Amino acid sequence: MKKLGLTAALCVAWAVGTLSAQSVYPGMFDALMKVEQIPSRVAWFPAGDVKLLPSRFRENLERDSAWMASISVDRLLHSFYNNAGVFAGREGGYMTVKKYGGWESLDCELRGHTTGHLMSAYALMYSTTGADIFKSKGDSIINGLEKVQKALGGGYLSAFPEELINRNIRGESVWAPWYTLHKILSGLIDQYAYTGNEKALALAVAMGDWAAEKLKDVDDETRRVMLRNEFGGINESFYNLYALTGNEEYLKLAEFFYHNEVIDPLKARDADFGTKHTNTFIPKVLGEARRYELTGEQGSLDLSRFFWNEMLSHHIFAPGSLSDKEHFFPIENYADHISGYTGETCCTYNMLKLGRHLFSAQPESAIMDYYERALYNHILGQQDPETGMVAYFLPLKTGTHKVYSTPENSFWCCVGSGFESHAKYAESIYATSGNDTLYVNMFIPSELNWRDKGVAIEQRNSFPSEPSTRMIVKTARPVAFTAKVRNPAWASRMTVKVNGKRVNAQKGPDGYLAINRRWRNGDRIDLEFDIALRVENVPGEESRGALVYGPVVLAGRLGCEGMAPPAPDSDPAKYNDYYTYDYNIPEGLPSRVKVSGLQKTGPLAWTTEEGIKIEPLYDIHRERYGVYWEIEE
Repeated sequence: MKKLGLTAALCVAWAVGTLSAQSVYPGMFDALMKVEQIPSRVAWFPAGDVKLLPSRFRENLERDSAWMASISVDRLLHSFYNNAGVFAGREGGYMTVKKYGGWESLDCELRGHTTGHLMSAYALMYSTTGADIFKSKGDSIINGLEKVQKALGGGYLSAFPEELINRNIRGESVWAPWYTLHKILSGLIDQYAYTGNEKALALAVAMGDWAAEKLKDVDDETRRVMLRNEFGGINESFYNLYALTGNEEYLKLAEFFYHNEVIDPLKARDADFGTKHTNTFIPKVLGEARRYELTGEQGSLDLSRFFWNEMLSHHIFAPGSLSDKEHFFPIENYADHISGYTGETCCTYNMLKLGRHLFSAQPESAIMDYYERALYNHILGQQDPETGMVAYFLPLKTGTHKVYSTPENSFWCCVGSGFESHAKYAESIYATSGNDTLYVNMFIPSELNWRDKGVAIEQRNSFPSEPSTRMIVKTARPVAFTAKVRNPAWASRMTVKVNGKRVNAQKGPDGYLAINRRWRNGDRIDLEFDIALRVENVPGEESRGALVYGPVVLAGRLGCEGMAPPAPDSDPAKYNDYYTYDYNIPEGLPSRVKVSGLQKTGPLAWTTEEGIKIEPLYDIHRERYGVYWEIEE
C-alpha cells in the first residue's frame, strides 16, 4: 500500500502560510445561536485561530487531510443516490461509480454514517487549515444531499430507506438508524457553523421537521422500546438545531431521546453500568451536558460530572481508553478485561467531547490531564504513520497489535470519528475566560491568534521528548492579561520562568498556575517539568501495572512473529486473517519488567535487562507489544 501524500492544494496552503482564519468562516457556534445560553466559565478559540506547528500532531493532521482529500464525493454519495433514485452520473452521459465497501456498502444498515463524519471533518479541516479543497468537498456533498432530500420528499435524508426507522419504531431488529441520522445531522450543522454554508442549515432544518412529524404520535411506551436501539448523539444534535433556530420543536425532539433507563440511574448516583454498550452510553450523557448549557438544568450537569468522575476513577485503562469488546464490565474484574478488544476509539472520541463541555462549565486541570493522556496515547496512536489508516480498537493484551482500516473497504465507526479527531488537535490547546485570562491546556507546538486582545502566542517545544515548553508573546503594544498554565498531575515539580527569571506562580484551586502581568512583545514563558518514570497499577493487582512517563504510556516491542501481513484493500476477504487480536499470540512472550533494571537509551526509550525496547505506545505500529507487566522493583 502506498503512503498517502499531501494534496497539492494543502501543500501550497502550508508553504505560503495562508492558514490563518482571516479567509475562513470563524466557526464560532455561540455567535450563531438564536437561544440564550448559560454563561460558561471559559470560551474555546475558533479552530482557525490556532495553527499547529511541526510536531507529531501536525503530521497526523496532514495524513488525515490527505486521505480526506482523496475521497470521491460521487462514490461517497452513491448509496444516497441509490436510495432516492437520483441520477448519480453527470449531465449528458452515463457514469459508473465504484462502490465503497465495509460499513458503507449497500447491504450495510449503517451506510451513510461516514458522509456525516466527513462533513464535520471537512468543516473542521477547512477552519483549521484554510485550504479551499475542504470547503469544496463539503459544498459538493451538500449539493448532492440537497438533490437526495428533494427526491425523497418531506425532509427525510439518508442512504437507507425510511423503513429502517419504521422498524426501529416498531421495536423490530435493525442496526442503528438514528445513530446514522445523527452523524448526518451533526455534519450539516458543522458545515453551517464552520464554513457558513446556509444550505447545510436548511437541510438540517428539513430533517428536524421530518423527525418532528415522524415522532409526534409515538407514545411513551413505544418511545422507551425504540430507545433501546443505539441512537448515538441525536439528542445533542437536536439541542444544537434548537440553539441555531430557536424552534422549540427541536428542543422537544432532543428531550424525546432522553433515555430513562440510562440517565435516571445517573441522576440517582447509581454507578452500576453493568455490561452496557459504552459508546451507546457516552453520547447520552453528552446530550445532557448540552441540555444544561441551553436550559440551565443543573441536574443534567451534575449527572454528567458524576459519570465523568466514575469513568476516570474506575473504568479508564492506562492510555485513557475504555471498554472491552465495546462494553462496560464489572470493575472488580478489571484485570480479566485487559484483552485484545479494549479501547474502542469512538469511546475516547466522545469522552474528549464530554471533557470540553465540563471544562467550559468549570475549568479544572484534572479534566485536561485526562484529555492529554487520551490524546497522546490513544488518538495520536490510532493512526498508522505509514498509510494514514486508523485502528478500531487499542488492544492491551500482551502480544496483540493494532489493526488498521483500509481506504476502500472499512469505514467503521472509528474511521468516521477518526476523520474528525485528527482534524481537531488544535481545538483544546487554549481557552479564554472573560477576555483577560488565557488558559494554556496542552503543550502542543502551536500558534494562537488571540484576536480580541491583539496578541499572538507561539508555543514551541519537543515535548514530551524534552520536559519543557516555551511560549513567546507577540503584540504590537503592551497588553495585560493572566496566563494560566496547567500544572499537570504527572509533574513532581513545574518551574516557571518569565524572560529567563523564575517566578513564584501560585497554583489555584483549578490546578493552574497564574501569571498576571503586562505583557510586551517578545516576552517569553518557559515551563520546565520534573518527570520520573512511574508504574500505574492495575486496580486490584499491586504487582501488575503499566509504565508511564509524564502523560506518555510506554509499551514493549514484542516483534511480529505469527502476524499476517495487512490484506490488500482489493481483497477484503483476506482481511479477517489480519484480525488476530486474541488469537495466534506466540507463547512465552516477555511479561515481567524489573523497574530498577531499566536502562534509559533515549529521551523516551528504555531497554529491559532482557533487551526489550520500551517506547511510547503511540510510536508502536505493525508490531506486537506489551503494556501491562508483572512488575518487579
